[in-house]
Amino acid sequence: MTAPDPQRPFSAYASIAANNRKKSFYMEKNLMKFRVFVAAMTVFGAACSPQEPPASEGSIDPPSESSSTEMSVATISVTEENYAHAETARNYRNWVRLGADKQLTHMRDLPPRGREAPTVQMNDDTLYSVAIVEAIDGNVQFSIPDVDVYMAVQVVNEGGHGQHYVVEPGEYDLPIETDFAFLIYRTGTEQGLEVSRAAQDQISSDSLNFGDYELPNYDFEEVEAWTSQLTAETQGKPFAYTFPRTSAEIVDLHQWNLENANGWGGSSPEVGVANFYTNSVSLSADECLSTTFDDPESTYFTSITAYDNDRYLIEGVRNINSHRWEENDDGTITVSFNCSEDAPNNIDTQGQDFSFTMRYYGVSQRVVDGEISPEKTVQ
Repeated sequence: MTAPDPQRPFSAYASIAANNRKKSFYMEKNLMKFRVFVAAMTVFGAACSPQEPPASEGSIDPPSESSSTEMSVATISVTEENYAHAETARNYRNWVRLGADKQLTHMRDLPPRGREAPTVQMNDDTLYSVAIVEAIDGNVQFSIPDVDVYMAVQVVNEGGHGQHYVVEPGEYDLPIETDFAFLIYRTGTEQGLEVSRAAQDQISSDSLNFGDYELPNYDFEEVEAWTSQLTAETQGKPFAYTFPRTSAEIVDLHQWNLENANGWGGSSPEVGVANFYTNSVSLSADECLSTTFDDPESTYFTSITAYDNDRYLIEGVRNINSHRWEENDDGTITVSFNCSEDAPNNIDTQGQDFSFTMRYYGVSQRVVDGEISPEKTVQ
């Protein structure tokens, strides 16, 4: 598998094959809508009220009554061509159950650990707020308030692509290539949770257009099986994400599926604005390990987060980020794993094997160029 050249813009790779994939994707999507329509006309009582997944009490604002439905139609088989759409539907489904299709849903604490989390590989640096909105004339609308902490919005379409990532306060009206979009607000915790929650409360939902999102009828156990298989494939070597912004910009379909399995909802790197992510190999909890690297000089901040082998946060484990890490005398940073309490910036994974993800919020050119790669220097 040939990885995309990070120095070439994605648009330079657009090809007939990519366009054909796009056409195939939307033909399948339209067929799926037709099946849903037919089922709605012929099947009585197909709609059902999904159950909310477990979450810490008080950690997520209670949902309003949701009218989104899971239709009794023929199950859609998962393929290499539609996996990203299926994994996206699985994540939409998890947040629909929390009411995000009818209201802006705030997660008031850091994400749950393990499979209680509604999304794989959630960050441990920000509070999430999510809305699933319908496009109006091909555009989605939202706003970002002027607050004293980091706040960004990512627009993820139904194909799993983060088409937009914006960090400046203001009113936005942005194009989207699918009927619905998943808006991810990330609110920084650098000044403490109470300040972050107050910032969340300043987000206005006045411009959000909540429609009637219909969940595609995938077999989500099959989707999870695909996700587990794809995740396992990447554990033997460091892994970097590209996250193409649209379906036409997919260069390597298998690489794109690996990215969705390991870190659905990540942003496409943009120097000084959006984020860049890399994963380490799977590491043993029985060894004292460390990595030392130059300051990445991210515009906003940098973080290092440990995950279990299924790409979920680990109970009792917190990450390290540039708001609170300690630098070495020469300005470099050392992060330790499962070492003594006095080891620099130690992350104790509680006896669980792990990998870690580097997140660069507002990535620097040096990181994009591969000059700083902590995941490759662990020893």
